Amino acid sequence: MTEVSKGIIVRKLQPGDYEKGFLQLLSQLTTVGEIIKSEFEQRIIEMELKHETYNLFVLEDVQKSKVIGCATLLVELKFVHNCGKVGHIEDVVVDSTYRGLNLGKLIINHLMQVGKAAGCYKIHLDCSEKNVPFYQKCGFTRKEIQMVWYDKQQQPAKL
Repeated sequence: MTEVSKGIIVRKLQPGDYEKGFLQLLSQLTTVGEIIKSEFEQRIIEMELKHETYNLFVLEDVQKSKVIGCATLLVELKFVHNCGKVGHIEDVVVDSTYRGLNLGKLIINHLMQVGKAAGCYKIHLDCSEKNVPFYQKCGFTRKEIQMVWYDKQQQPAKL
């Protein structure tokens, strides 16, 4: 747990974040679905069992006991680059009422440090065109093209 701004800390996701608005925050990014507390807690256990792969961090406004930001770093084991590791940043969101305070940059920088400490030789992410300038300010450069395939049977309602 690290204080990144006055009264705001960055830390790993915890079971108590269910009550602190974590899923509501994620719904500002994409479709979440109806997840009950036991499902939430079970998913955290599954991720903790693979803690070298899943690094999900939240920003918490300590005064309000509210999760106001989150981002995930997935660490992929590779054979290329001498059995290297690649970081993938996913699910980055800052609560709409806290945007413009550089909190997104703070959590991205935190993930970059975690990736570096894990031995990632690169970290990449996918983003919408409108978010490119933000990620460039965080030190990322545009590279190649993103492709995606969706299973029509499993496709979320809102993309």
